[in-house]
Amino acid sequence: MSNLRLDKLLADTGRWSRKEARELVKQGRVRVNGQPVRSPEEKYDPAGLSLTVDGTAVLYEAYTYLMLNKPAGLLSATQDRKQKTVLDLLPPELQKRGLFPVGRLDRDSTGLLLLTNHGELAHRLLSPRHHVDKVYLVQTEGEIDAADCAAFARGMTLGDGEVCLPAGLEPLENRPGWCLVTLREGKFHQVKRMLAARGKPVLSLERLSMGNLHLDKALDAGEYRALTPNEVENLLQSAGLGTKKSQS
Repeated sequence: MSNLRLDKLLADTGRWSRKEARELVKQGRVRVNGQPVRSPEEKYDPAGLSLTVDGTAVLYEAYTYLMLNKPAGLLSATQDRKQKTVLDLLPPELQKRGLFPVGRLDRDSTGLLLLTNHGELAHRLLSPRHHVDKVYLVQTEGEIDAADCAAFARGMTLGDGEVCLPAGLEPLENRPGWCLVTLREGKFHQVKRMLAARGKPVLSLERLSMGNLHLDKALDAGEYRALTPNEVENLLQSAGLGTKKSQS
């Protein structure tokens, strides 16, 4: 990673604005590798950097990765003038880190939602070219049959001309109307539209996994946690970025 300005390093933690970070440095309250620094413009390599403010260690992370168990009723967006979004579940210091949801879940859909500020990872997870599976637990009106599964496996052209790549559809034994849907792309309302085209409207939808990242069942709806270093590395690998060091 290239060297970054000291005020940016501090601001990227989400604890201070860029202006506040500059003032902290100018007031002599910041030390870098044990030495006081008074120039916000000084640049440093974040790798292995020891950074303190008023004697308290400050951890710099190039990227932040959070797993959220999305509840129904919130938008998968960074902001909205009229409705609450998933970012409203986070404390202010995390809201300031430039996080965004990777792949939308409808307002009434639930389950795994990755929040990060790692743009390249998000792009690769969502791009069909990288073959990252997303698995959903779905309840439908009517039972899934062999013809439905075959239609998904072939790929579908919806009524508006939208072409959907081949996808997985697996009915669950002893659970009439329930199925698992596996996608490698993320078109608008895709699961709902594909099943509706088969005459099986969706009643509920929960995302279970994205690549090798699985929803932590210990998280109640609306709860979140940071990904573990192992989860981050596995996710990077599934997106073809495994050779890069994770910053979690």
